[in-house]
Amino acid sequence: MSTENNNSAVYENSIKILSDLISFKTISGQDNNELINYCDEILKKLGATSFKTFDNDKKRVNLFATLKAKKPNGKLPIILSGHTDVVPVSKGWSTDPFKAEIKDDKLYGRGACDMKGFIACTLAYANIFSNSDLDRDIHFSFTFDEETACIGAPILIKELIKRNIKNGICIVGEPTNMKIIDAHKGCYEYTTYFEGLAGHSSAPHKGVSAVEYAAKYVNKLIELRQKLKERTPKESIFDPPHSTLQVGGVFGGIAHNVIADKCYVNWETRPVVKEDGIFLNNELDKYANEELLPEMKKVYPNSSIKKKIIGEIIGFNRVSKSIACEFVSSITGDNSREVVSFGTEAGLFQEIGISTAVCGPGSIEQAHKIDEFIKLDELKKCINFLEGVKNKSINN
Repeated sequence: MSTENNNSAVYENSIKILSDLISFKTISGQDNNELINYCDEILKKLGATSFKTFDNDKKRVNLFATLKAKKPNGKLPIILSGHTDVVPVSKGWSTDPFKAEIKDDKLYGRGACDMKGFIACTLAYANIFSNSDLDRDIHFSFTFDEETACIGAPILIKELIKRNIKNGICIVGEPTNMKIIDAHKGCYEYTTYFEGLAGHSSAPHKGVSAVEYAAKYVNKLIELRQKLKERTPKESIFDPPHSTLQVGGVFGGIAHNVIADKCYVNWETRPVVKEDGIFLNNELDKYANEELLPEMKKVYPNSSIKKKIIGEIIGFNRVSKSIACEFVSSITGDNSREVVSFGTEAGLFQEIGISTAVCGPGSIEQAHKIDEFIKLDELKKCINFLEGVKNKSINN
């Protein structure tokens, strides 16, 4: 069968697989076992070996599967990486978000673009990989809960380290219109909880208002935001060039005339460098423990301030010579490099020594939106790219 016919069959199969993947309601934080088992079954039928890693409740699972080289010659293995979770659905969709629908050369459905489209292409192309004389391993890495601060990927990374899988070329297929992304900021998300003492509003001196101390904490965050600007690296490639900080919400209190005994603050920072995240947390912890908490405990000894880490996505750093970026460029013919404002799992692979690039089908402009879609041409581009991966992974 000709390459053109092969790719046509792969394309048709990718649409079927993508439709199946969309039908699994893998919203972040929910069970994704059915989808992972579906992917695992496809790959195992083609001769892949695999292992899974789980969250504590075994309701959410990562899959790492491998099509082994038939004629290994020392080439770096390829890791095709994607997350299986999607963001929640809001009202207003014109179609069923969990039933794929094609209209005007676009396939609609939650996760079509971010990022089940890439996963579908890799699964559809796996049959071609399995029937080729591969001279390097091809890995498939599918994770859970990337959308909620990359909760799943660190569990997988720990297992990769245990298995000594710490070398290779990783392609994270986030939607980039098949452009090469080689850097993004980190994303650290936190919730800080305040507990004081409730009382009648007519006697504020007898209570400890959690809301008021949360407000002081927020003011400190705003003060530190300016400090982050002052720490801007001279040659930052980002826009804005400095680490950012944002307060997502303050929640507490039950009535106008009741001193609030509980309050919490949601906040996040996107550090340009890891050191900014360390600086920010050190300054905040010092302020909370050395200034706010002693004041609270003077009135109520059981007062508390507790900071919970929701997730810490490390940044993805530009390097002067990236094997992964050069590999992708050699296939696409595009030597440009771009940075993005959103976070990915790329930095986690990079941190353990795996050369990584972000490149995948679809546009981030469609991600997380009502009537999310991926253009069918983007799926075709991705399949053509995977053909290039295959051609660079066989003995010529």
